[in-house]
Amino acid sequence: MFELEFNTPQQWTDAVLADFDAFLQDHAAAEKKASGMALSMLSHYPDKRKLVKAMTDLALEEMIHFKQVVKLLTERDVNLGDDKKDPYVNQLRGMFRHGKEVFMLDRLLVAAVIEARGHERFALIAEALPPGKDKEFYTAIAKSEEKHKNLFVELAYEYFDKEEVDARLAEVITREAQICASLPYRAALH
Repeated sequence: MFELEFNTPQQWTDAVLADFDAFLQDHAAAEKKASGMALSMLSHYPDKRKLVKAMTDLALEEMIHFKQVVKLLTERDVNLGDDKKDPYVNQLRGMFRHGKEVFMLDRLLVAAVIEARGHERFALIAEALPPGKDKEFYTAIAKSEEKHKNLFVELAYEYFDKEEVDARLAEVITREAQICASLPYRAALH
């Protein structure tokens, strides 16, 4: 549906593989936060029935992913990590405009771009992992993130003019590329 402007380089994958346990802790936190974001959206827009249904389904799916990542951590005898502020997400959230309608549009499009980045990076991890259940898990997670990216854009089209959505999405994609280029590579999703 849309493409990101920034392509994650090999250095990011190398950083993740060098400390995969830390990456799993960050991944678990990201899934938990994604579920919370979906619940927040359905709470803020209870009159948007299509959004409420989509966010209900998404919140459940993200919690299932969280549970799966916790299982991977447990198998490695690694504790769930502390939630840390995500500079990538926080900078993207800085794009949120004031005003009920534009704020909703920005939330949807920022979420779409975050899911798109997750799709790209989980696919890179899946490619880099040796054959086995971890590779299969990350291949499946990458596909799921791609569906989520499209879901958020489809919801934006449901509630806003297509030209407005496309113009704002282009702005978010450009800013996201700048943010990615400015952040260090570490064993974290973002």
